[in-house]
Amino acid sequence: MFRIHDPFRRAQLAIAALFLFLGFQYATWVSRLPALKSHLDLSEAQVGLLLMAGGAGAVISFPLVPLAMKRLGSRLLALLSALVLGLILLVLAVAPNYPVTLLVICLDGVAVGFLNVAMNAQGAALEVEYGRTVMARFHATFSAGSLSAALLAVGVNLFTSSLAVHFIAATVLLLLAVGLTQSGLLAQDQQPEAAPETADSTPEEADAVPEEAERPKRRLVLPSRVTIWMGLAMVFGTVTEGAMNDWSSLYLKDIAGAGPEVTPLGIAVVSGMMVLARIFADGWRARWGDGRIVVAGSALAGAGLAVALVAGGVIPALLGFACVGLGVAAVTPCVYVAAARQGPDALALVAAMGTIGLLAGPPVIGFIASGSSLVWGMGAIAVSAALVSLCATRIRWPALAQA
Repeated sequence: MFRIHDPFRRAQLAIAALFLFLGFQYATWVSRLPALKSHLDLSEAQVGLLLMAGGAGAVISFPLVPLAMKRLGSRLLALLSALVLGLILLVLAVAPNYPVTLLVICLDGVAVGFLNVAMNAQGAALEVEYGRTVMARFHATFSAGSLSAALLAVGVNLFTSSLAVHFIAATVLLLLAVGLTQSGLLAQDQQPEAAPETADSTPEEADAVPEEAERPKRRLVLPSRVTIWMGLAMVFGTVTEGAMNDWSSLYLKDIAGAGPEVTPLGIAVVSGMMVLARIFADGWRARWGDGRIVVAGSALAGAGLAVALVAGGVIPALLGFACVGLGVAAVTPCVYVAAARQGPDALALVAAMGTIGLLAGPPVIGFIASGSSLVWGMGAIAVSAALVSLCATRIRWPALAQA
């Protein structure tokens, strides 16, 4: 990091490290859920509540994030949040009982909420300062962090099943990453002016930004209509993303009749296509614009999955899953950029709604599947993707930039 003289590349790598950090930290403890379940003697319902505690923490962080952003700035907030998240792993490894573990996971959700907003604010500020699209690659780095954590968990388990050993090793790596990258983060947040009205925006949306800007001194400012549309797009997008990761393998096994050697391909296809698409998505954004990418991509995801469900079978399912991974890959990066242009309040709301969708989506699909069948549950995912496309037509998207 210190040998990189290009300020753009230095900041890009530092911000990417934050995304890698968050994906790595989350996947580290989630990958050891079976061990935590056994260690604390938890039921399935208690494990579900444990996962929901993280979402509750993210919701708690929502009203606090704008205040923290204004007082500390995204750089310092990101570093402090990362430090807390690293230490949380150590506390989680020695948590003596279920109530303490619930509290720790709730605090983890709060810290995730802070870091999520701060790192996306850094990414959006970098795009504004240099006029280049980079956010999709940052989100690809998040996925790479999750993959790295899973590989570390496999490697540690080859030698020991100890949670303490695993989480200590993960914490050392996380804190080392923060120490090496902190100097490259942007010192001040960029507060871009509202983008000029484009053909993709509506008169109502054009009034949304000044409406918030005219009342900076009010304690409570209701979100504008465009911010609400962004939040809804984020919810439906993360519901689609989270539910596919949790239910695709079960669909292949229980509905499509795939063998045990094929069922893991469900998650692999979705995740692989998302990482691949996010690597190239910044170029697509620069060429066609965020709005067109989100509208077309989410429509492809919904239509592709719907056709696969109607056709039935393993091959159509995998092709449909590939459409979902390809189609929703750019949704969250683009919505985060648009939300950051509205200010920290809008970004905090959109980030909180995204976390809620990511955590609440899988159990909602489970309820639908238990009340009817998994085919209908997967159909709900297709509808969710289509709703992203509808919401995206109401969002004021930033102007084109360079890749």
